[in-house]
Amino acid sequence: MYFKNIIIVILVMSLSSCESNKTNIDTDHLLLGNWIEPIYDGETTTFTRGSALPDKGYGISFKQNGDFTERSSGWCGTPPLVFSDYEGSYTFDQTLIKLDTYLYTNNFQWRIIELSATKLVVKRELSEQEKEHRALMDLYNELYELAFSETCSDNSDWSFTAFGSKACGGPQGYIPYSKNIDIVSFLQKVETYSTAEKAFNKKWGIASDCAIVNPPTSVECQNGYPVLIY
Repeated sequence: MYFKNIIIVILVMSLSSCESNKTNIDTDHLLLGNWIEPIYDGETTTFTRGSALPDKGYGISFKQNGDFTERSSGWCGTPPLVFSDYEGSYTFDQTLIKLDTYLYTNNFQWRIIELSATKLVVKRELSEQEKEHRALMDLYNELYELAFSETCSDNSDWSFTAFGSKACGGPQGYIPYSKNIDIVSFLQKVETYSTAEKAFNKKWGIASDCAIVNPPTSVECQNGYPVLIY
């Protein structure tokens, strides 16, 4: 009788364990649930459905109320990795998942390649915010290439100007430029970039520190390169 009772207890515990690890699947909304063990292949990522997010690994959980939890080690990616949860909301239109994080203002999108009860395959697709940010960076690259297009050999041939727009107000920083370039055209590009960044920050609710960026005192030529002196 004693051994019989032990066997019964073991069976009950086994059944309870299986029940706790059971993965519930909403057949009407297959995206809901936990997606883990990402496999990266070029532009696509393949997830496997799981019963819970891993303690030490990337995963994402989509909830019925339109919220999601992303378990990630963040942007650093250097060991030892520390995984944290990042909350956000999402919308889903059968082929496209639009995600918006709460911790910092950031929108990104996944195009669904395959979705089944056990597998989710997605491809990263640029959101409107990311497209506008790339256009903004293209403007900045134009500034940068023009500003540093001349070799710095004489300090008196160089000046500097403020550029960009912090979300809290004021410039992002200062950039040197040669007096031998088309200064009027360059400063117009600076103004265009600064205005565009200000509009981008306002549209997407970008946050920034509110520290005041003090202007440099001069520009010095060092190894043919202009260096701002503060």
